[in-house]
Amino acid sequence: MSDKALSIDGLETVYDALATAMDQAGPDKTPLFLVKLALLNANALADDKIFQQHIATALQDL
Repeated sequence: MSDKALSIDGLETVYDALATAMDQAGPDKTPLFLVKLALLNANALADDKIFQQHIATALQDL
């Protein structure tokens, strides 16, 4: 796993951008948008095992 991490300000910026994009997509298209975004980020990450770890972490405490 990379030692790189976003700052709190960076996380807030990403959160705001994600919320805005989800609003733009609308409730019917949000699941498709999130899948496309996840696949783009998985490709950029270029490590399927780390991506699977991220999935497991994101599923915790839903």
